[in-house]
Amino acid sequence: MTSRSALWRALLALAVVALSLWITLTTPPRLGLDLRGGTRIVLQTEDGPATRADAAATDRALEVLRKRVDGLGVAEPSLARSGERRIVIELPGLRDPRQAADVIGRTAQLTFHAVTGEARGPAGPAAPDGTRVLADPDAPGRLLALAAPALTGDGVESADAVLDTTNGLGWTVDLSFRDRAAGTWAELTGDAACAAPADPARRVAIVLDDRVVSAPGMQAGVPCGAGIGGGSAQITGGFSAQEARDLAALVEGGALPVPVTTVEQSTVGPTLGAEAIRASALAALIGLACTGLFVMVVYRLLGVLATVALLLYGLVSYAAVVALGATLTLPGLAGFVLAVGIAVDANVLVFERAREEYAALGRTAGRDPRRPLATAFGKVWSAVADSHITTLLAAGLLFVFATGPVKGFGVTLAIGVVTSLLTAMVITRLLADLALRMPAVRHRPAVTGIAGLGRLRTRLTRRVPRLMTHRRRWLMSCAGLLMAALAGIGVRGLEFGVEFTGGRVVQYAAERPVDADAAREAIAEAGFPDAVVRTTGDGGGSDGGSDGEDVSVRVRETGDDEQDEIREALTRVAGPVEVARDDLIGPSLGGELRTHALLALGLAVAAQLLYLTVRFRWTYATAAVAAMAQDVLLVVGLFAWLGKPVDSVFLAALLTVVGYSVNDSVVVLDRLRELRRRGGGVGLPDLADRAVAQTLPRTVNTGMGALFVLVALAVLGGDSLTDFSVALLAGVVLGMASTVFTAMPLAVALETRRPVRTPPVGGGSGPGRRPGADRDRSGAVV
Repeated sequence: MTSRSALWRALLALAVVALSLWITLTTPPRLGLDLRGGTRIVLQTEDGPATRADAAATDRALEVLRKRVDGLGVAEPSLARSGERRIVIELPGLRDPRQAADVIGRTAQLTFHAVTGEARGPAGPAAPDGTRVLADPDAPGRLLALAAPALTGDGVESADAVLDTTNGLGWTVDLSFRDRAAGTWAELTGDAACAAPADPARRVAIVLDDRVVSAPGMQAGVPCGAGIGGGSAQITGGFSAQEARDLAALVEGGALPVPVTTVEQSTVGPTLGAEAIRASALAALIGLACTGLFVMVVYRLLGVLATVALLLYGLVSYAAVVALGATLTLPGLAGFVLAVGIAVDANVLVFERAREEYAALGRTAGRDPRRPLATAFGKVWSAVADSHITTLLAAGLLFVFATGPVKGFGVTLAIGVVTSLLTAMVITRLLADLALRMPAVRHRPAVTGIAGLGRLRTRLTRRVPRLMTHRRRWLMSCAGLLMAALAGIGVRGLEFGVEFTGGRVVQYAAERPVDADAAREAIAEAGFPDAVVRTTGDGGGSDGGSDGEDVSVRVRETGDDEQDEIREALTRVAGPVEVARDDLIGPSLGGELRTHALLALGLAVAAQLLYLTVRFRWTYATAAVAAMAQDVLLVVGLFAWLGKPVDSVFLAALLTVVGYSVNDSVVVLDRLRELRRRGGGVGLPDLADRAVAQTLPRTVNTGMGALFVLVALAVLGGDSLTDFSVALLAGVVLGMASTVFTAMPLAVALETRRPVRTPPVGGGSGPGRRPGADRDRSGAVV
């Protein structure tokens, strides 16, 4: 590295670190509802009798809903349109979704009618001329005949909940009309005041969503013909304070231009969110500490510098998330921690290659260890770029097709991948160059960590394993594992999460351990025999009879009354319980998410195959993608045999496995490509064995770095991250194995059957042919 390039790298690194530190200290993170608690509601607009639910209608509905949410008094609410017909509403701190859903989701068609008399029935929709019959709110069993609407909610300028202590009416809603509407109101009340005192026509009906909420009669002081002036009115009805505020929010917000339906509803208690933050932070600290210690033990001084770069990686990644305004969710935290393994991978690639270059230079290397390190940085760039791009493809698919917190996982994973390139290829290189300039380090190359090949590499160099000699055996063994996984999927089946099937899952927190069988029996007696009951928490366990302090109940889509019955049933066997989490997914959204999941997996395979075909020959690409597909099927089969749920978080883990598996295969295939370029008359199977032997230390060391983090997440990350970590643990182990026992044997078999046809140079091959002329046989696009 020249002094000028070193200076530019130093300035770039200092600027990035300084900016990241300033952002971290001055900008608070934007936490998702799963971390700070609250309610998330997803509404879908539907076609009305005369209005189509397009993007414009959805935008108008969004503005109406924004006014209603402001009336709820929720701090920092978030409303946004998603797609053409979806509206996502996030209400931090709101733990009662019933109140929010009742106020937000109502159409709120407010109309004012003259009462023409009593009716014998039945109540029903409006006639073509606008007249209708509705129940009298003041006399149960009686019906009122209403004239066509004289005034609508569009004429209301403001609505306020007021406690009327003067007349003893309790909580009422005071209305103020706009100028033209005020005249209509005066005319409507003036006509009513002309009727006889006992005549129903002396009343005016205020109708909200096909229900008469108030039908006040005109008092004796209201003049006939003149009516109530001043442009004001009062809605009475024995409201509570909350009911009055909700009604005022509905009236002031106005009517929705199109009907809306709730397709998803999720509520997380603040206690659960705080525990998730603590658990994830502890898992991250322990995982990163173990990873850093491992890197320092293996690579000594360079390992220390890499650990410093990892700490800076964490700072820069966090600052990037905050600066972009991305919402930090629980899966997003997991993606943030997992990206550490990717950052470790780039450092390990460089250091292992530096060890090789040091050994190749012989005695001269001891005089200047910077030379093999600089060579290593240059040679590993291709493999580092390929591995990072394949992971970015998976993160991009998650961002496009995932919803809710899982989308945050894709965002943080993508940010982590990009940041790891900066820290590994710029910051680590800068720190290493500065350290190796010191005379004390140059004269003692052993402290750098690259002076020796390491025990594993030394053993593999002395005796290269002849794995490709038995490539058919390995492929048959992998086929056997695939059959076992497919048998699990076929025999046991997949337990799809509520996101993919629709329904409702409520997690209750109990004060004492709960027996799963007792809870299941109590809920069945309450009228829900098909409910899926699990217990988790300190007592462990899931479906069996073990105890736990958290009870998860999954049923088909139910209303709030049914959930009250379930809660009462649990209270009888578990004592007082609180709702820690409540997820409701409509059947239409469940089917849509299933389609998106399959589409995301299909596109992941196609994208990886396309990219690798461009970077390598199709035989290499096919081998890598086949190994990746095998890893995916084995992880799915494992979850089928274990009976674990397949949900959106599992999809995030699966797409991460896709990126990691291809990442591992790319490194080995890139080494095989390099060995083939050198030629030397060595057969392809022997070159493949050498490629595996030369990259296996990197595979093991990188895998160990990722395993430390994943084990910490699995043990300490809480119940919500356990299945996620298990899927990734299986994916990492299977990915390392499939590279050696599936990708390489398949690549050798395909290359043997479909070798590259190299055109003759100058009409044929002869003694004058240049040694590098067969470079295209590597299978790479060069």
